[in-house]
Amino acid sequence: MAENKKIAVVTGGSRGIGAATARMLGEKGYVVCVNYQVTEAAAAAVVADIKQSGSHAIAVQADVSKPADVSRLFDTVDTELGTLDALVNNAGIVGPRCRFESLPIAELANVLAVNVTGLAQCTQEALMRMSTRHGGTGGAIVNVSSGAAHRGNPGGAVHYAVSKGAVNSLTIGLSQELAGEGIRVNTVSPGLTATDMPDAAVLESAGPTIPMGRVGEADEIAAAIVWLLSDQASYVAGANIRVAGGRP
Repeated sequence: MAENKKIAVVTGGSRGIGAATARMLGEKGYVVCVNYQVTEAAAAAVVADIKQSGSHAIAVQADVSKPADVSRLFDTVDTELGTLDALVNNAGIVGPRCRFESLPIAELANVLAVNVTGLAQCTQEALMRMSTRHGGTGGAIVNVSSGAAHRGNPGGAVHYAVSKGAVNSLTIGLSQELAGEGIRVNTVSPGLTATDMPDAAVLESAGPTIPMGRVGEADEIAAAIVWLLSDQASYVAGANIRVAGGRP
């Protein structure tokens, strides 16, 4: 059990923005549950980095699209770490890149199962622990969305944009529904970021088209997430912070 330290869950925490966020939270003194689906070695490396920074962390395998896995994830946090204070809903998938007319409905269902339904169940588990209405002491949730929700991503990933639009709407609704119960809910919408999710060719070609002349780094996105979780953002709820180098 963690004593006098805030406890955070980061879904999809073994790589990219999730890993950067988990490490940064560890540096800030949080005890972190690093969730991963398949990349066990990568999750273990993030845990090791957090411990090296002087905090504590565990790695927990769970597929957020599977309700039983999500329940087990949060039960493990209860047992091994203690009372949850913060949730970063970062796990997400893009799905196949194709025109919407060619998208198999099963693939759309997969994207929604992870990006929307999985995120929603993680949020339900968290709020049942954090909400003063249910005996909790409050907390903060940050949903990782995307500028795709605004652009629509025609010609290749409309389905992904749809899922992130749902995330944005969920943040707006929950930020109002839960504010009186001690829970702040916000969103960070990254632009193109140097992780393994976008194709390398896309990252290389897109840099010059961004007003700041480059793609973002995972740590730059993580900094916004960590700030929203912190007491410095104590009056921020329902915000959607675009971290995209000036790109709409």
